[in-house]
Amino acid sequence: MSDAGRQSADDGERRRRTWSADQKQRIIAESFAPGASVAEVARLYGLNANMLFTWRRQERLAGGGEPANIVPVKVVEATPIAIATAPGLMGRIEIVLVGGERIIVGSDVDTTALARIIKALTRR
Repeated sequence: MSDAGRQSADDGERRRRTWSADQKQRIIAESFAPGASVAEVARLYGLNANMLFTWRRQERLAGGGEPANIVPVKVVEATPIAIATAPGLMGRIEIVLVGGERIIVGSDVDTTALARIIKALTRR
C-alpha cells in the first residue's frame, strides 16, 4: 500500500484524504474481486467501508465497474394454449395440510373463512 491518500498527522491537524482517480479505480476493482470483502479492502487502505460503497455506487452510476448480467430477450407473439381440464374441476383448489387433512375449495371461497378453518385444523 502506498502512502498516497494517507492523511498527515505531522502537524496534529486532521486533513481530508484525497485519492486520485487511478487509486480509486484500483481500490474499487480490488473490492469487486471474487471473494473480496468490501470492509477488509477498505480497512487495508484506511478507508471507511461506507466511503468505498459510495465509490462503487458512483462508479456503477457512471457506467463503469462490474458489468450487469444481462440476458438477451426475444419478444414473440403470444400463442393461445389449450389446457385440458376435467369437467367440474375448473376453479378448484386442493389444500393438503401437514397432518394429511385435505381441503377442496372453489375459486369463490371466502378467504377469511378459509384462513380460520386452516388455522383451526393446524392447531389440533
